[in-house]
Amino acid sequence: MLIQPVVLSGGSGTRLWPLSREKYPKQLLPLICEDSLLQATVRRVENIAGAQIAAPMVVCNEEYRFVIAEQLRLIGKEGPIVLEPFGRNTAPALTLAALAAMRDGGDPVLLVMPADHVIIDVPAFQAVVAEGAALAEGGAVVTFGITPESPETGYGYIQADGPAGEGHAATIARFVEKPDLATAQRYLDAGNYLWNSGLFMMKASVWLAAIEACRPDIHAACRTAWERGTADGDFLRVDKEAFKDCPSDSIDYAVMERIASREKESLPQGVVIPLAAGWSDVGAWDALWKVLEKDEAGNVAQGDTLLHDCHNTLAFSGSRLVACVGVEDLIVVETPDAVLIAHKDKTQDVKQIVDSLKRDGRSEGQLHRKVFRPWGSYDGVDSGERFLVKRIVVKPGASLSLQMHHHRAEHWIVVRGTAKVTREDASYLVSENESTFIPLGKKHRLENPGRIPLEMIEVQSGTYLGEDDIVRFEDIYGRSA
Repeated sequence: MLIQPVVLSGGSGTRLWPLSREKYPKQLLPLICEDSLLQATVRRVENIAGAQIAAPMVVCNEEYRFVIAEQLRLIGKEGPIVLEPFGRNTAPALTLAALAAMRDGGDPVLLVMPADHVIIDVPAFQAVVAEGAALAEGGAVVTFGITPESPETGYGYIQADGPAGEGHAATIARFVEKPDLATAQRYLDAGNYLWNSGLFMMKASVWLAAIEACRPDIHAACRTAWERGTADGDFLRVDKEAFKDCPSDSIDYAVMERIASREKESLPQGVVIPLAAGWSDVGAWDALWKVLEKDEAGNVAQGDTLLHDCHNTLAFSGSRLVACVGVEDLIVVETPDAVLIAHKDKTQDVKQIVDSLKRDGRSEGQLHRKVFRPWGSYDGVDSGERFLVKRIVVKPGASLSLQMHHHRAEHWIVVRGTAKVTREDASYLVSENESTFIPLGKKHRLENPGRIPLEMIEVQSGTYLGEDDIVRFEDIYGRSA
C-alpha cells in the first residue's frame, strides 16, 4: 500500500502573533522543538506499518513556496509542492492534491494533515494511521477524532455512531459546531463525541468522486485549473484564472457532513477512529503553553528569560532579556519589533490586535523584522526619515534579481564573504571590508559566488524606501515586479 502524505499549509496563525505573522505563519516556526511544525508534521509519517510512504506533498500559497521547499530540503524530505494562487479553503486544496497524486496514473491513499498541529505521542499516531490506511484502502473516508480530555468549547466535535473507545473505528453519525460549555460537558459525558482534528485518509480517486458528487463546481474549477497548470521542478502551478473562480469551502462542509448525513447513496462510508496521542492545534498561546514542558510552578520559559515568583506563565524572548516578577497566568512574548502581554484566558483575542494592525496599515501584522527570501534573508536594523539600514545574508550560489529602483540609492558594505555585483553593463567583485554604491535608477544585481554565506550591510537612502519600489528585469526564482 502506498500512502501519500498531503500537508495543507494555508493558515496564518494570527492568534500566535507576534511570533506568527501573515508572511511567516506558525507552521514555519520551531515552536515545540528544533523542527518547525511543518517539518515535524512530515517527519511523523516516516514509519507506518505495512505501508510505503511517498515523498510528502505540500499544498500552500505561492508566497511560501521557497521557504517550504528549503525546510523540506533541510530534513531530506523534498517532494511536490502544489501552489495555490488564492486561498480557497481545504476542500479545493485537497482536490488539487488528489489530482496531483494521480498524475502518473497511480491511486494512493492520501493522509491529509494540517501543517500546524502538534502530536506528542508519534508511535500512537502511527499505529492509528496504519489502522485508518487499511479502511481507506477499502474505499472508506476516514477521519481521526481526538479523545476529549475536557469540555472544550474551541473545537468542533464528531459524534460516533457507537462507542468511541481508543482504537475502535465507528461510523460517523454527525459533525457538530463548536458548542457552549454546557453542551460540551454533555458531549464529554455521552462518551461518543470526539474533537474534530482535521486529519483525514482516503484514496485519491475516492475523494475526487466524493467532491464531484457533493460540490461539482469545486471539482470542475480545480480540474480545469490543474489541467491548465504547469510544472516547475517540484513546484506544481495551477492556472490562476481558472482557480480564481473556484468556490471556497472546507473539507467538512463540502463533503464530510454530507457523508455523515447519507445525503447520497453513491457517497463512500465515513469512519472516525479515536486518537489519543497528545494532539493540539496550537491555535493560541494558551494551547501552546499546555503542550510545552513546564517547571514546578507551571511556567514555560524560552530564550533569554528570568522568572521570579511566577506561576503558570509563558515567557518567550526572541532578542532581549525578558524578566517577569510576581505574575500569574500571563503570556509574555518578545520579538525584535513587538511585545505581547496577555492574560492566559484571553489569548483568543490576540486576533483583534492583528486586525487593528491591518486596519492601520502597519507592517507588524504581516512581516517580522527579519524577512526570508529564496536567496537568503534581510533584517531591518534601523530606519529614519529618508534612510533604512538592513543586514543582508545571501546563501552560497544564490542571486538576487536584476533590478532597479525609482526612488532610492543603495550603499553596500561586505562584512563576510565575497559579493559579485552587476551595475549596468559592468560586473565586479567586492570583498570583506569593501563597499560599493548603486545610484538611483541603475540596473543592478547582487550574487554570492562563494561557498560561505555572504553577509552585508545595506544603507538605503531616498524619498521612498518601500519593498514595492523594485522593477525586476530577470529573476531565477520566477518572481515578477
